[in-house]
Amino acid sequence: MPLDTARAAPTEWQDAPAQAESDFAAVFGLVAEDFAEIDRLIPRQLASGISLVRDIVGHIVTAGGKRLRPLVALLAARACGCRSHDAVRLATIIEFLHTATLLHDDVVDKSARRRGRPSANALWGNAPSVLVGDFLYSRGFQLMVELDRMAIMAIISDATNEIAEGEVMQLANIGRVGTTEREYREVVRRKTAMLFQAAAHTGAVLGTSDAGFVEALRTYGVRFGMAYQLVDDWLDYAGDSGVMGKNPGDDLAEGKVTLPLIHTLEHGPPADAMLIRQAVQAHSTKHFPRVASAVRASGGLDYTKTCALREAKLAAKAVGALPPSRYRDALETLAECSVSRLT
Repeated sequence: MPLDTARAAPTEWQDAPAQAESDFAAVFGLVAEDFAEIDRLIPRQLASGISLVRDIVGHIVTAGGKRLRPLVALLAARACGCRSHDAVRLATIIEFLHTATLLHDDVVDKSARRRGRPSANALWGNAPSVLVGDFLYSRGFQLMVELDRMAIMAIISDATNEIAEGEVMQLANIGRVGTTEREYREVVRRKTAMLFQAAAHTGAVLGTSDAGFVEALRTYGVRFGMAYQLVDDWLDYAGDSGVMGKNPGDDLAEGKVTLPLIHTLEHGPPADAMLIRQAVQAHSTKHFPRVASAVRASGGLDYTKTCALREAKLAAKAVGALPPSRYRDALETLAECSVSRLT
């Protein structure tokens, strides 16, 4: 059965200010034709004679999603002058790698929900989810071979290695209330920001040999990715499930010590620090309202918000080095949209 990959623009900022929604729709619309090609390419690349592969791939591919990483790759390539179909292939590779990490992450985190509906591991089990994640990885690398650009293979190979290390680092930090802000940021850089960095970096390489432009986009990618994750971690203590596609407090239930908690542990009163330690070590949301209140009172939300805004500003500043174009402007706008949920 062919995959139905057609979809409207993502609704990542559905609860953001109306202007941000409009701006994001305009950014997405700028490369809408490219995404239409991606939607035609994905079913061909993910074809399989194995029904279980088709079922799981179909479930996660058609579940929607933000598609931010392929969007960054497309905008970066177009901003650097690439007009070929290679940009579509690259964006598809990035999407396959990201989707594979989602399947693996949900198994590691024992998540029952993804993009607002049951996760693949909840429906089919852990082993099939991991193996289909591997299938997506292998398809991505097969498509890289077709692209036949050694520089891009090197960037993505290095990125996938760092992402894997980031996953292990995060796993090692589960339940560890002594996690420092520096350690937290390194996990975020590897686990989340690295694929954004690779998307922007490889997009640039497709379009230009100018080292300054390539470095500007590499910087944009990592800063954008840092801002994106900081916003997500802020939302876990300030948002709601309709915005996130998961429940507030999920990070706490998984024993993840993110920046709002780190700040509260360092700057909050001893009683709040004790409450957080007990909740993290117990992987419990029993006292989540009290923990969230402590995070807010300590300035943990404000501090995380400030950090996210700083990263987004640095991302927008980085692409100022590129030649003027509507794609460069779109990258700046996207950086602004990334923090629009901080209300």
